[in-house]
Amino acid sequence: MTQATQINAGLALDARGLDALKLQAKRNPEQALKAVSQQFEAVFLHTLLKTMREATPQDGPMDSDQTRAYTSMLDQQMAQSLSAKGIGLAEVMLRQLTRNRAAVTGAQSATTPAASTGPQGVQAGAARTGQDFLLRMKDYALAASDATGIPARFLLGQAALESGWGKREIRAADGSQSFNLFGIKAGRSWSGPTVQAMTTEYVDGAPRKTMQTFRAYASYAESFNDYASLMQGSRRYAAVLNQTDSAGFARGLQRAGYATDPQYAEKLTRILEGRQMRRTITA
Repeated sequence: MTQATQINAGLALDARGLDALKLQAKRNPEQALKAVSQQFEAVFLHTLLKTMREATPQDGPMDSDQTRAYTSMLDQQMAQSLSAKGIGLAEVMLRQLTRNRAAVTGAQSATTPAASTGPQGVQAGAARTGQDFLLRMKDYALAASDATGIPARFLLGQAALESGWGKREIRAADGSQSFNLFGIKAGRSWSGPTVQAMTTEYVDGAPRKTMQTFRAYASYAESFNDYASLMQGSRRYAAVLNQTDSAGFARGLQRAGYATDPQYAEKLTRILEGRQMRRTITA
């Protein structure tokens, strides 16, 4: 292997690096977003270096096709090295990509609760995804139900609605999980870790995108436990704790101001009374 081949083999800018990036995108989309951001920064830096090189004379006695080839590879390596340390561009792009992905997956998954209870039904893959989410969270919901007396299916339904059936969980800018399934914001009383994420709030019935600070947990168990504590420790939700009817629970949450979406109670009721929920749990 020649020196030129050795240098090129280590670059993420070559075809093999791009193929590996495509494979990573299929296996781990969140990590792939970070890699794409770093890759974009590397390409940007390489283009910048290339433009600077082209602006300087290249017809000196020491210049040749071979030296220009090595210079080009050196610029690629330098761009990759600089992007690894970071100049801030990758971080900005990662935040934007994360928000865009959350918006797309949220729009796709938002139809799942309604479709699962409607006459048309949903595709088999989408139905399994919703069922898998409920089964994965069932034990956490049962434990929180024991602590609060709130039926476990109510907790599961709200977690499904808030997280888009697990498809649009709140994540940090670097793609790491917050395990926040209930969209609980971090107010002044919260001293734990937090993440910032774009969310939709309704003002006078109109949706508005806004950046909010949310609580972050170490596990889904902590998320359910904190939700249970919130329900028990707040006077505004006292009436909700006594509800046993799906529609009554959903309306109680909306009246208490849990969410600003004017259709929140209707959406939650559809999930709670849907086929997937009945297959998972009845308590």
